[in-house]
Amino acid sequence: MLHDVLVIGGGFAGLSAANVLARARRSVLVIDAGEPRNRFSSHAHNIIGHDGRSGAAILEDARAQLALYPTASLLSAKAEAVEGGADSFTVTLYDGQRIGARRVVLATGVTDTLPEIPGARERWGQTVLHCPYCHGYEIGGGRIGVLAANAHAAQHAALISEWGRVTLFANGLAIDGEGRGLLARRGVVIEDAPVAALEGEAPAIDAVRLSTGKRIEISALFIPVSARPSPLAASLGCELIDTPAGAIVRVDDLKRTTMPGVYAAGDTARGMHSIAFAAADGMMAGVALHKDLVGL
Repeated sequence: MLHDVLVIGGGFAGLSAANVLARARRSVLVIDAGEPRNRFSSHAHNIIGHDGRSGAAILEDARAQLALYPTASLLSAKAEAVEGGADSFTVTLYDGQRIGARRVVLATGVTDTLPEIPGARERWGQTVLHCPYCHGYEIGGGRIGVLAANAHAAQHAALISEWGRVTLFANGLAIDGEGRGLLARRGVVIEDAPVAALEGEAPAIDAVRLSTGKRIEISALFIPVSARPSPLAASLGCELIDTPAGAIVRVDDLKRTTMPGVYAAGDTARGMHSIAFAAADGMMAGVALHKDLVGL
């Protein structure tokens, strides 16, 4: 069977795109490996009407609702490769199955690469965090750490000081005079020595231990991450863009990639990441793709 659309990735962007296409009575298959990026977090926020629910619960509802449309289907699998072009794409799954489609939506999300700090991985999504808008309210008012990694470290720490008493761990990175002046005005303390480890009974965090042996008590640590998109985009010939947070797929305002017939939505194709942004991107991709199929 040649589907109208194959959506690779069953997260918020992918399901949103699929929902639009199913309501347009187009045959759409969602291929999902079952590894949403936010699976490490127990609650999701900034989603109107769903604040505080788990991302897993919201996705479960979305899958059940999509399944009610007769032209939509979901397949629990992982895509290994995509080849072809508009009107004749073929997706190969890891089990060897090959599926054809006229169009493809890449909604694969990204993979986070965390700093190599002992104790970070087992706390990721709980007390080691990335987005203050997602988690700042819950940990606000306490002692918060921010790990420096690039030239934007001072601005990042200054922003997070809205939610508590912040210590910026420079971790050996030089903070220039302008940055130090900004942090002083915001009441942010700077620790220049490298970070040795995170302490406490995970997933809780009690303190950051520096290479000097000094111990700084905190209740949460915001860290920079480097995000990697799925290799499927590059293998198709889609152009990527380098950003401070990692590479993303280049798309236009209609979520079209540089490869005809391939659309990308959600974290894989935007610098600022959230469930609400991903769902909106998915809807735009679905609408634009449907018009493409109609020939408009």
